[in-house]
Amino acid sequence: MVTMHYADFAWESAAQLLAIDSPTGFTAKAALWAKEAFGKLGFAATITEKGGVLIDLGGENLNDGLLLAAHTDTLGGMVAQVKGNGRLRLTALGGMSPNNGEAENVRVYTREGKVYEGTFQLCNASVHVNKDYSSAPRTFDSCEVVLDEKVESAKDTAALGIQTGDIVCFDPRTRRTESGYLKSRFLDDKLSVGILLGFAKYIADNKITLKRKTYVYITVYEEVGHGGSGSIPAGVTEAISVDMGCVGDGLACTERQVSICAKDSGGPYSYEVVGKLIDAAKKTGADYAVDVYPYYGSDVEATLRAGFDIRHGLIGAGVYASHGYERSHIDGVYNTLKVICGYLKV
Repeated sequence: MVTMHYADFAWESAAQLLAIDSPTGFTAKAALWAKEAFGKLGFAATITEKGGVLIDLGGENLNDGLLLAAHTDTLGGMVAQVKGNGRLRLTALGGMSPNNGEAENVRVYTREGKVYEGTFQLCNASVHVNKDYSSAPRTFDSCEVVLDEKVESAKDTAALGIQTGDIVCFDPRTRRTESGYLKSRFLDDKLSVGILLGFAKYIADNKITLKRKTYVYITVYEEVGHGGSGSIPAGVTEAISVDMGCVGDGLACTERQVSICAKDSGGPYSYEVVGKLIDAAKKTGADYAVDVYPYYGSDVEATLRAGFDIRHGLIGAGVYASHGYERSHIDGVYNTLKVICGYLKV
């Protein structure tokens, strides 16, 4: 049976990936890291034309294949305007919200490969100067990137090589507490990439041949809705997103559990697959919760919308404060690994 050792490996892998900036549309470095990480475990991995990573975990039954999907693209920003004062107005990549991005350190990547630091702030951000500081709405028009460079005009910023379309990445601030809590921006969904690496290491270490053909698909456009819309291998009959489990008011899941999603904004998941996931949790002793996510969409729903004839499911370690400074727990990672192993009967 899978042990906590593989959960620790999953977190260590996720922490390495979290150190690589990869907002939607800027994922090449993270995808290459994932390809090499699975390759080190002995699994063939290819980068798709779209930029995702498809990994073959082997398996016997070619006509009843399973695809496990996670995504390495994250929220972020793009320069929409270099303002007259030399600061940057952003547009969101994915569901990045200025409300929880405010006061965060950022990195600006130019087309020439230069990287500049700055901070995402409310315009006129000094509370001792701005009488409307507390009441001002936080939007991408009322906030700006203040560069840590001597710039006072659009011309000064342009001289650095910064232009419209450049990528802006928010500092993840990754850490693990002594009590096992995992805190970082972008646990959605780099934590799940780590979990799938932990599963791959488990079957590699134990020389397990899976009963059914199994693939891992690391997508790179999930945060904008079309990550899982292509590159599905022939013979795949089921696809399961391993993504963040929702934690919040009205839901049962905690960060220490694995969440099994019965329905989200895209409708119900396959009743058969959800049932088998629940059975897998029970048989492996995983601490789990079944929930309905009110505002959510997944890679495997994009797969269905693209016309693929599959059954679909969604699981993930519980993650609190999604799309903000997120928190999970190593127990949630371990319980997710248990369900994956139970589902594949290894």
